[in-house]
Amino acid sequence: MTPNGSLSNGIRLGLGKHMTADKTIKRAAGRPREFDKNTALKAALLLFWRQGYEGASIAQLTQAMKITAPSLYAAFGSKEQLYREVLELYMTAYLEPMARALGKPGSARDAVREMLMAAAMQFSRRGWPRGCLVANGALRCGQENQFAAQTTAAMRRMSQDAIRQRIGQAVIDGELAADTDTAALAAFYASVVQGMSVQAVDGATREQLIKLGQLAMAAWA
Repeated sequence: MTPNGSLSNGIRLGLGKHMTADKTIKRAAGRPREFDKNTALKAALLLFWRQGYEGASIAQLTQAMKITAPSLYAAFGSKEQLYREVLELYMTAYLEPMARALGKPGSARDAVREMLMAAAMQFSRRGWPRGCLVANGALRCGQENQFAAQTTAAMRRMSQDAIRQRIGQAVIDGELAADTDTAALAAFYASVVQGMSVQAVDGATREQLIKLGQLAMAAWA
C-alpha cells in the first residue's frame, strides 16, 4: 500500500521465493487440465477466507473447487502452494483498493483516511466473506503449518511498513512534525485496520466500520 506499489511488488517477490520450488511439479505430458484454474483458485480463496488455512481440508478444497485431489496436486503441487497462489490473487483482487488509497496524491492524512475508508468498504463487501484474509486467515497455526502464519505475518508487516513510508514522507514534506514517531503511528493505523477486520467478522456493519476509521483519524497529529 505505497505510492510506488512496493507492497504489491514485495508480496509477489516474497511469495515467489516459495513458489519456484513447487512449480517444478509438472502435469503429465499431454494430459489436459479439466478445469479452469482461475475459477478453481477463486473458490479456494473463498474457502480459505472463511475457514482459515488449517480449517480448510483437502477434501473441502476439492469440493469447493470442483476438482479431484490428483487434479489439485497436478495444478498447484501442494496445499501450501495453493495457499500462496490464493494470497497473490487476494492481494491483487482485494487489497489493491487500499493500496491505491494509501498512494493517493495529496496529504498523507487524507491518504491514510482514504485507506481506512477503503478497508471499511472492503471488509463489509457484499458477496465476500467478512474481514480480511491476511488479518484473520492464519494468525495461529500448528508447527507443521507455520509457513502459513509466517507468510501472512510478513504481509501484515509489509502493509505496516507501507503506512510508515507514507507517514515518513509527510514528515519530510513538513506535514507532520520532525519528531513524529512514524513507527508508532504506522503501528497504530495498521492495528486499526486489523481491528476493523475482526469487528467485521464479528458482525460490525459498514457504517460502524466507517465510524471506527473516522475516530482513528483523531489520533493524527
